[in-house]
Amino acid sequence: MIKASYHKYILNFKRPSGTSRGVLTSKETWFIIIEENNKKGTGECGILRGLSIDDRPDFESKLKWVCDNINMPLNSLLDELIEFPSIQFGVEMAFKSFKSSNKFELFPSEFSKGNDSISINGLIWMGEKAFMKEQIKQKIEEGFSCIKMKIGAIDFSTELELLKYIRKEFSKKDIELRVDANGAFSVNKALEKLKRLSEFDLHSIEQPIRQGQWNDMAALCEQTPLPIALDEELIGVFSVAKRKQLLDTIKPQYIILKPSLVGGFHNTNNWIMLTKKYHIDWWITSALESNVGLNAIAQYTYTKENNIPQGLGTGSLYTNNFDSPLSIKNGTLRYDTKTNWKFNLK
Repeated sequence: MIKASYHKYILNFKRPSGTSRGVLTSKETWFIIIEENNKKGTGECGILRGLSIDDRPDFESKLKWVCDNINMPLNSLLDELIEFPSIQFGVEMAFKSFKSSNKFELFPSEFSKGNDSISINGLIWMGEKAFMKEQIKQKIEEGFSCIKMKIGAIDFSTELELLKYIRKEFSKKDIELRVDANGAFSVNKALEKLKRLSEFDLHSIEQPIRQGQWNDMAALCEQTPLPIALDEELIGVFSVAKRKQLLDTIKPQYIILKPSLVGGFHNTNNWIMLTKKYHIDWWITSALESNVGLNAIAQYTYTKENNIPQGLGTGSLYTNNFDSPLSIKNGTLRYDTKTNWKFNLK
């Protein structure tokens, strides 16, 4: 009989990280550990308070329910967790880990063997202009050819100045620029702002307006001078019928898939299948997980053979992350098989 337990872990940011929803100094995450006959599997339930659809009072009691019912057939267990996507993700990961000969090699590939890398974007957090400028310089010096800048929290004209600063030095051939508004623009000003942003040869903008405004987002996607990527919009869209309806209504240029927020690998696969039908491009992003969750997402992402830069560079944000073989070099995520994992929840 498999036994399961769950554990809370607080990740501390090296420095406060700003988004349009506020400044983050710590990030709560939960681990599910399953074991039988000295064999263990580890899964991370990467909840984002204030954003995850399963940020609800019964979250911990649902984790306890999972541990009490861990011997149910996996598909039945995942079906019971439909409204708890971060727990679905943790459970799937724990069983992948449990069945693997190496509990941290969930999707064996040239990436997990250390022979290939994944192209990623460098993330620029919000903050004072000087701080954002410093981050931009650092990412360029580190060899990133794709930079993603969070916008929507400081003055819009200052954000335009920062983009102008990058473009003055680097053309779109040198640096691909993405921006993420996290739903910060009002509906009546969004199109005007997109027009201003489009002057800087941007690759795309994530979630310009708040999620749930399908008709307004559809109108924006139709008129935009700049490709729009749906991100938060996908959260809480559980059924295949509802997913089809969303894509059919909004017709976005891209969608961004976060396994912690959309319900693990099987639900991410389902979204990817739908994008083929609607001729929509996509990429995968981590959602501030520890290196344990990031590792699982990165290994999975590599198997999907999507060559555009992915959003997998968040592992270095914390003071107390777990030592792992993951490293970032020249704008790519790599897995160094000579480096050992140090996973200790104490």
